[in-house]
Amino acid sequence: MSAESDALNEQIKQSVALLRRHLDWDVAQGRLAELNARVEDPDLWNDAEAAQKLMRERTQLAGQVEGVQKLEADVADTLELIELAEMEGDEAMVADGLATLRNLAEEAKRREIESLLSGEADANDCYLEVNSGAGGTEAQDWAEMLLRMYSRWSEQHGYKITLMEASEGEQAGLKSATMQVTGPNAYGWLKTEAGVHRLVRISPFDAAARRQTSFASVWVYPVVDDSIEIEINEADLKVDTFRASGAGGQHVNKTESAIRITHVPSGIIVACQTDRSQHRNRATAMGMLKARLYEAELQKREAAAAQTEAAKTDIGWGHQIRSYVLAPYQLVKDLRTGVEKGNPDAVLDGALDEFMAASLAQRVGATRSEASATAQ
Repeated sequence: MSAESDALNEQIKQSVALLRRHLDWDVAQGRLAELNARVEDPDLWNDAEAAQKLMRERTQLAGQVEGVQKLEADVADTLELIELAEMEGDEAMVADGLATLRNLAEEAKRREIESLLSGEADANDCYLEVNSGAGGTEAQDWAEMLLRMYSRWSEQHGYKITLMEASEGEQAGLKSATMQVTGPNAYGWLKTEAGVHRLVRISPFDAAARRQTSFASVWVYPVVDDSIEIEINEADLKVDTFRASGAGGQHVNKTESAIRITHVPSGIIVACQTDRSQHRNRATAMGMLKARLYEAELQKREAAAAQTEAAKTDIGWGHQIRSYVLAPYQLVKDLRTGVEKGNPDAVLDGALDEFMAASLAQRVGATRSEASATAQ
């Protein structure tokens, strides 16, 4: 076979080896067989909540296991087709086979990345919070640019976004904003974006057109459901009401329907202004607070907790995870993984997958060398 088909086959084998290792293949197959047997139990739906949880686990695991099996079968069939086409000298069929193999390699890479989303809350929806750093209008404009970037990324991946709260800057941009991202693995994908983001550009707000450096922080935490119990003492809460700002109609701006809750022991602050009803905003804000407290507990369990907390200390030099340089040259560089992109416009328009994949791989210690060792 051709050098290209051999190279693609080796690339796919490495991805499949990594997939099998992350799934703990024998354990995953055993668990899927167990779940399939339990689905046949006629008494399963006597407890609807437990049944739904079981079905979600089965669907997710079946998708992973059967996806790998189908991928391996498709690769084998395609390689056989290419070999036959080469023997018969059918160049058109060889080209079609190589095109199919390239698509399978892309699918293998996508599944490899998705296999990294195995954390306790990775499958959950999430809240994404942006805060401007020191620097006034410059930093506030940068915060709004980041919110737009994550909104575009979310839309491109079929996620639903809901703006929960926004505090507008005096002249332009945002002091802070929180949006909810709803969809499969939203938290798993976005969690590695937490940290300080640095922008270097020619300031649009400076008449002298000088180069400026701005900072804004991003924080991501999972939405928690009722099955996760988070105890909150009402005496630990400071609740403030205020008038909502921005779009929302006359009613929103005339009544103090927006809610801000401060959890005094942790210092966590959440706010919601999405609804006309103060009571509904309070309920939503309490849900956001539970999510923040739950996320804080998850962080404590991770080996990278110290690094993550350090990234939250200051929104400025020494704590950034990524730099976006628009002048004097064009470059976006992730300072954790070394991934670079020479097209900042595309990145700011939502092209973040490569950065996220590298961060996820680094987070779980998955490398190509490990995959190669496993494949051998």
